[in-house]
Amino acid sequence: MRFDSPASGRPAGTAGPVAVLVVTWNSAKVLPEFLASLPEAMTGLDWRLVVADNDSADDTVEVIRSLAPDATIVQTGRNAGYAAGVNAALGACADWEDGPRAALVCNPDIRMRPGCAKLLVDGLGAPVGDGDRVGINVPLLYEEDGRTLVHSLRRESSVTRALGEAVIGNRRAGRFPHLSELVTDSAAYERSTRADWATGALMALSADCLAACGPWDESFFLYSEETEYCLRARDRGFVTRLEPAASATHLGGDSQVSPRLWTLLTLNRVRLYERRHGPVATAAFRAAVLLRETSRAALGRPAARAAAAALVRPGALRATPGP
Repeated sequence: MRFDSPASGRPAGTAGPVAVLVVTWNSAKVLPEFLASLPEAMTGLDWRLVVADNDSADDTVEVIRSLAPDATIVQTGRNAGYAAGVNAALGACADWEDGPRAALVCNPDIRMRPGCAKLLVDGLGAPVGDGDRVGINVPLLYEEDGRTLVHSLRRESSVTRALGEAVIGNRRAGRFPHLSELVTDSAAYERSTRADWATGALMALSADCLAACGPWDESFFLYSEETEYCLRARDRGFVTRLEPAASATHLGGDSQVSPRLWTLLTLNRVRLYERRHGPVATAAFRAAVLLRETSRAALGRPAARAAAAALVRPGALRATPGP
């Protein structure tokens, strides 16, 4: 796909609608409420819905056609992964006359609150010191009960942070910036906070950021694709920022309990670190992550046991993650 950049003589995406991008896979149960929430969530914006479906075996496509007949549906024909779905949806916007003003990347189990999207989109492009701009804007996320705050902000991985999480746990370590990726300081969620990355359930991306960063990395089938994208954006001067006035409910996933998904999350975390660091640092990071998983496996957690076994398997990081 192609977004016009400022160098072309027209600011990227300034005149076009906001592209609401949703990647689905067997999402029929959660889609009706998501679709019903969109009009109030998108109040004040011109927008179009684009859905990339990863070969759902349920009624996902039929639900979209019935409840959102104006939506553009891209059928990838396979379970291609989240990043590939995002890219397919973005590709469907390439022929828009003025190009998208911005892209709103959403999980289908997100429920945006009224006005959420406009707050996120309007904050894009704001200067954040040292010549950087907001390229990725994220809201406060709440659990399904609508009251419990999700700690969605993250720091970049490091050996020290991996060790801190292994020894005292990520939530306790989160109080200390050098000891955990997880940001747990309540004050960080009460103001506009700059983060290295944030969970990707709902993200507003500026057209300039999309133009500078290009496609999402499809080698991450699931998990770490949003981390890689945020870090790549940061490398190009685009900040990931929390907009605390915007909020949404996230019904969540099962990565915490599924051994297969937790293993995928863990391996992709190490694979991404390997791409950005040398072999010695990567070996230390992998050992720290292994320490965490083996300590939790000793407590009888099947997901940690599966992840630890995968981490010591030869060639595990070279394999392309898949379903």
